[in-house]
Amino acid sequence: MPVKNRFAELLPEITAIRRDLHENPEILFETHRTAQVVADRLRAVGCDEVVTGIGRTGVVGVIKGKTDSKGRTIGLRADMDALPIHEATGLDYASKTPGAMHACGHDGHTAMLLGAAQYLAETRNFDGTVVVIFQPAEEGGAGGREMCEDGMMDRWKIDEVYGMHNWPGMPLGKFGIRSGAFFAATDQFEITIEGKGGHAAKPQETVDSTLVAAHVVVALQSIASRNADPTDQIVVSVTSIESSSKAFNVIAQRVHLRGTVRTMSKEMREMAEARLTALAEGTASAYGARAAVNYMKGYPVMVNSAEQTAFAADVARSVSGDCAEAPLVMGGEDFAFMLEERPGAYILVGNGIGGASVHHPEYNFNDDAIPAGCSWWAEIVEKRMPAA
Repeated sequence: MPVKNRFAELLPEITAIRRDLHENPEILFETHRTAQVVADRLRAVGCDEVVTGIGRTGVVGVIKGKTDSKGRTIGLRADMDALPIHEATGLDYASKTPGAMHACGHDGHTAMLLGAAQYLAETRNFDGTVVVIFQPAEEGGAGGREMCEDGMMDRWKIDEVYGMHNWPGMPLGKFGIRSGAFFAATDQFEITIEGKGGHAAKPQETVDSTLVAAHVVVALQSIASRNADPTDQIVVSVTSIESSSKAFNVIAQRVHLRGTVRTMSKEMREMAEARLTALAEGTASAYGARAAVNYMKGYPVMVNSAEQTAFAADVARSVSGDCAEAPLVMGGEDFAFMLEERPGAYILVGNGIGGASVHHPEYNFNDDAIPAGCSWWAEIVEKRMPAA
């Protein structure tokens, strides 16, 4: 793999950082120790500016090139937070925090960007400025949005931004990317069905909220099968059904549904919300019940910019010799908020074939992917802003 020799030299050091982060996972915005490790490391390797507290617990480092003839600035982003999962890897450096685990590889993303930052600060072989972005709360907290709302893009005059995620099942150190919509919008919903409870032996005296809820669940599946263009992508899943009754002989007064909607376009997202509300309310009304819908918009569709995607793919090919067309991903990614503010691209780097997938208690980031990831970030800078 034609990676930069410096990252082969730094591999033991970067791996040690990654494993320390893995051993000490922090969730959502509680990334206080992680942010401190990151900030200390950025100062130690010679960043020109290190700022903490962006987006609550995010960290930003600034590295200036040897020249700055065009005034260009590139942002590189890694996520820092872990998941509320109890680790089951049995590793020597397994999580020491019960109920928290780096089960998505954000420890690897952070370590790789720290490695790239060290190299860029050592060499400064580029014309412009690099802003390395370490973000909290990717796993459901919208830390990317928080950092943007803190004015990060304007404060450091970022022109374009690049992100990366490891990908189990993809050959180690290889890359995959796609232009346009890449990761799905991730919305959530709650539906409360209010009927009339009573004795299970006298159903004629009740409005059975459980029966109504069952019909609502079935009706919602028509959004994908009958309302959506079959060539588009949408997932509607009811993931929780809770009744106000816990007895064998009581018809519940109330049933609470929860679920998620995943879409790949703004138009599909708006249609899904409208149809979900209409179906829930209409179905409940038909049975003499009421439905209250709470539709909560989460991360938007993550859309890679065409020019930056083509460039990122070329860089990936120069690093690993290959860059595949990545599949659509119905999972969410809050790098979407940064791509709404600036053009850029998000790429997948192979974590290797076999082993557990992300969000699994036996998952582990593959440290052998570090040189490829570091090299891609460094090459993004050096090729996008070549030294004058």
